[in-house]
Amino acid sequence: MKKVAIQGTLGSYHDIAAHKYFDGEEIQLLCCAEFEDVFEAIRRDSQVVGMLAIENTIAGSLLHNNELLRQSGTQIIGEYKLRISHCFVCLPDEGWDDLTEVNSHPIALMQCRDFLGRHPGLKVVEAEDTALSAETIRRENLRGHAAICSHAAADLYGMKVLEEGIETNKHNFTRFLVVSDPWQVDELRQAHKRSLNKANIVFTLPHTEGSLSQVLSILSFYRINLTKIQSLPIIGREWEYQFYVDVTFDDYLRYKQSIAAITPLTKELKILGEYAEGKSSL
Repeated sequence: MKKVAIQGTLGSYHDIAAHKYFDGEEIQLLCCAEFEDVFEAIRRDSQVVGMLAIENTIAGSLLHNNELLRQSGTQIIGEYKLRISHCFVCLPDEGWDDLTEVNSHPIALMQCRDFLGRHPGLKVVEAEDTALSAETIRRENLRGHAAICSHAAADLYGMKVLEEGIETNKHNFTRFLVVSDPWQVDELRQAHKRSLNKANIVFTLPHTEGSLSQVLSILSFYRINLTKIQSLPIIGREWEYQFYVDVTFDDYLRYKQSIAAITPLTKELKILGEYAEGKSSL
């Protein structure tokens, strides 16, 4: 049985993404309160695989997770793009007229801004997790409280679904990365037999004119497609940045040649993982 560490609880979107990525496999979820705990679980047991959100099409990148990934020494082995659809749920014996407060993760609340705007009488309270909001309301019998969570969480905790699909933008996807101890990468790749066509790299550059454009020109020359570039300031080094870059390629050798070509232009370059590009769920 594969052990998968996630941030959040049962019924969370991390839970859903983990089961969809490892479809057909038996997995044991290790539910963690914080993303730091996911990496700590891998550090304590090299057989543990982590699943963590890295960006959302509406809320943007989870910048802190980029740093945690870089510092952890783990490797990305896969990704999954999950369609996020939120439900408005309450206790089974309550309805619209009983509700005074809604609880959920701040990003979920933000994604349902239009829906909440149509119900100004509801007090909006941020919580640490979508599914945990539903679980807490049911466990503590918090009358008058509603939660925004997945349909899976509503089913799991026996909550009544008052409205589905309440997210403002229906093209709402979260990209999750699957990470593991470097020593387990080859074994996990063999188990899934997926062709490598995507990589995440991070590098720093000298603070000189044109340093980034030189790197991008070389990647273009080797026909490497940039799907994302994110800069983060280096703490304690004014006006210097780390660049997190996602690339896709159809020729692994040409990709490796491009990495060799840009390495001398960087101060430090690290490959965070090479994996098969994930498909989007419906």
